[in-house]
Amino acid sequence: MSTDTIRLSKLVAQQFSCSRTEAEHYIEGGWVKVGNEIIEEPGHRVSPLAQAELLPGAVCTPAEPVTILLHKPSGVAAEAVMRQVSEENRSADDRSGIRLLKRHLSKPSLSAPLEAMASGLLIASDDWRVIRKLTHDPLLIEHEVIADVSGELAADGLHQLNRGIVYKGKVLPPMKVSWQNETRLRFAVKGLQPGLIQHACAQVGLEVSALKRIRIGRISMAGLKPGEWRFLLPHERF
Repeated sequence: MSTDTIRLSKLVAQQFSCSRTEAEHYIEGGWVKVGNEIIEEPGHRVSPLAQAELLPGAVCTPAEPVTILLHKPSGVAAEAVMRQVSEENRSADDRSGIRLLKRHLSKPSLSAPLEAMASGLLIASDDWRVIRKLTHDPLLIEHEVIADVSGELAADGLHQLNRGIVYKGKVLPPMKVSWQNETRLRFAVKGLQPGLIQHACAQVGLEVSALKRIRIGRISMAGLKPGEWRFLLPHERF
């Protein structure tokens, strides 16, 4: 470790007469600029002679947890979609007013996963309340999924799908399944797991060629184009 540099948090604390914790809040909140660069890592090494600048509106409160809604394209892994989140593909419909920070992309947990072949609504959050609701109470959250299918449906196939199925040794709650057109089924499923809809369709003679999740609980994907994202608004609840 270089002896002629110091942690940015120490420099900010010295220059703005605040505690080290307050300095870290300023930095992690994206409020500190050194030279022409905004630095969000408190441990970033800088020269003791460097001059830090606080951006207008700077506050030293801890950054609030956030939840990100993404429209995952088909054929792309969920983790890869998260790595592509930037201001460039932020939805024009995002009305949150939240500044995108590095911490938003380094800490969130991907809840309610989607397999790579599926497209649609994906949730990433560092809010423990959202994570708990989506992961601890999955049988209480309904997912709406559109499935493109082919094959010949068994005589009582739709009834079988609506009755509920056994998946991975567990009896799942009944699904609500209906035809959207001759090749497309709409599923409203609680306790959705990767592979469940393909398994259910195979039991009644159908093969799934595409899946698109358009809603989780009360949150829909409306307005999000493939590859776009936005922040969950304060009044929105799953």
